[in-house]
Amino acid sequence: MSKSVERVQTALENLGFTGEIRFMDKDTHTAQQAAETLGCDVAQIVKSLVFRTADNRPVLAITSGANRVDLKRLGAIVGSEIGKADAQFVRDTTGFAIGGVAPVGIPEDVITLFDQDLFSHDTVWAAAGAPNTLFPIKQQDFRKLAAGRIFDFVERS
Repeated sequence: MSKSVERVQTALENLGFTGEIRFMDKDTHTAQQAAETLGCDVAQIVKSLVFRTADNRPVLAITSGANRVDLKRLGAIVGSEIGKADAQFVRDTTGFAIGGVAPVGIPEDVITLFDQDLFSHDTVWAAAGAPNTLFPIKQQDFRKLAAGRIFDFVERS
């Protein structure tokens, strides 16, 4: 088990969650790949996307795999223009590689926001520290994890 996956397991245990991390034989780097591997709807896949503010603060937008982040809406919530983060910024600020960023085990200085659409499912699946690892989490536990940081920051048509 990699150090990143161990960090997620420890964070889950410290939060009182009993979800089991699953190691996949297939690549689950994208939400679509994860949904196909698990046989679930892409909307049940948690995407953990890292952005950066104008003054280089990291913003973690945790969203449904079916959604796209609206950078203007996200920026309005955090009070700054938002831009894309490169792979090195993601690793430096979260400790995870792109494709394995988990919604737990994140440094406290990372602004973390949750997409309200994730809470319309009984269970969602999130990355667990590596691109081929996932863990299921029930809605009530995910809501506890979000702890008042639930917003609407996705594109709406």
